Amino acid sequence: MGPRTLALAVPLLLGIAQARAQADSTTKAALIRSVNILQEARRDGERDTANAAIKHHLRAVLAQEDAMTADLADVPLSRTDAPDGKFRLLTWNIPYADGSHLFEGFLLVRDKRRHVLYELRDMTPRIENAPFKMLGPDYWYGALYYTVIPVKQGAKTWYTLLGWKGHSNVETRKVIDVLAFKGAVPQFGAPLFGEGRVKRTREIFGFSFQSSMSLKWEQAFNRIVLDHLAPMKPEFAGQAPFMGPDLSYDAYLWEKDHWQYQRDVDVRQDDMPKPWNRPPKE
Repeated sequence: MGPRTLALAVPLLLGIAQARAQADSTTKAALIRSVNILQEARRDGERDTANAAIKHHLRAVLAQEDAMTADLADVPLSRTDAPDGKFRLLTWNIPYADGSHLFEGFLLVRDKRRHVLYELRDMTPRIENAPFKMLGPDYWYGALYYTVIPVKQGAKTWYTLLGWKGHSNVETRKVIDVLAFKGAVPQFGAPLFGEGRVKRTREIFGFSFQSSMSLKWEQAFNRIVLDHLAPMKPEFAGQAPFMGPDLSYDAYLWEKDHWQYQRDVDVRQDDMPKPWNRPPKE
């Protein structure tokens, strides 16, 4: 390539790069606009239309070469990025007029030098015995994830996910799930919970939609801390719509190859928005 050819090529390449950046910016703006429309929608049909637009634009954003590292802080979706750069996980929900929720998600996975994109399909109504199931992206126990906690079992990395799950007009749920990979292929759920021979693959906590439940990662203490749920009246024991926090706290600590449950942990040293009361012995 001669000097004259090179001089002509440089502006052309710069023009192509600028045009591509402009297109990317336009796509991202359309995505943000669609999310805002979903949040403001008042009818189920409007919600479904906005959701279809979100998926269309988000797929385009995540198909870009820099999708794994691009700044998505201004996109109003729930995003959890693996600290080791293995994946980006974006989730959102569609709240319907009857109180039910549909969850949507895209999982972008780094596999050596390539990226693989998975669309997650919420199959909650079809999943029986969810605390013991291992699921794929096409058969997902949908949730809005807000924290990822990598833990190790030998050479294997398990990504523990904390999530919120609107369920109905009388019950809300929170979830501790697990994401693992075989190559680039994701799997949700892993037998890391419980003490028996048959361990649970995820923990699901149901409570009254009028209550709120704290479920958070405390890195300083290397534990997941959560409100202990109790029935509002003894006769409602085991009925999620009548469960709520009793001002005591439980925790999960990682012990070599599983999450060890601990009842009645003392969190008084934390900056809590409500008082701590020692619960009665069970």
